Amino acid sequence: MEAVGLHDDFTQTVIMQTAHMDWQESPSPNVWRKRLDLAGAAEAGRVTSVVRYDPNSKFPTHPHPDGEEIFVLEGVFSDEHGDYPAGTFILHPEGFSHAPFSKKGCVIFVKLRQYPGLTRKQIIIDTNAATWQASKFDGIEMLSLYREDEHPEDVHLTKFAAGTSVPMHLHTGGEEIFVLDGVFSDEAGDHAAGTWLRYPVGSSHSDWTDEGCVIYVKKNHLLEL
Repeated sequence: MEAVGLHDDFTQTVIMQTAHMDWQESPSPNVWRKRLDLAGAAEAGRVTSVVRYDPNSKFPTHPHPDGEEIFVLEGVFSDEHGDYPAGTFILHPEGFSHAPFSKKGCVIFVKLRQYPGLTRKQIIIDTNAATWQASKFDGIEMLSLYREDEHPEDVHLTKFAAGTSVPMHLHTGGEEIFVLDGVFSDEAGDHAAGTWLRYPVGSSHSDWTDEGCVIYVKKNHLLEL
């Protein structure tokens, strides 16, 4: 029987290089996963994963209690509502259902049961076509993906030019990072593309990069855990 729980102590820092992890079976043939954290039952808990769809693979229709978040890393992810190429960010609110598939195969970063609340908006953003905004730090740009005043989460992409840095800062609501491109660095080390990091409430660090990088960032989602 599969163990319940994985990195479910949210007071602890977790750093995982997903490129070095083995793919594991999922409930659907030809769909594979690398679980990064899991709180609760194996197939019904709050979970963060990297998921691979082989060509011509699919999942049957299923609902998403407490919502679903997807960032397409490679290939084209699809469902009956559309096709979503690499670089697409998707947030499905609670109550949404679909039957996902991929004709040519894809890899996606997925967060399940982490967006409770029926009032959330559905979000679909092609980050390849979106306009980035300058940050307060030279050489660093940001692209907002999700933020609603009535909910705590803040999700965005951050793009660092080579040789840029951010000074020491506090994460009052916790932070997650997934390195999409390049090498992101902090006091914990150098983190290549594919690295997932989770820092707890009250943690702090400074950020920098020698060669440049793009990272996915989620903040303030660990406040009540």
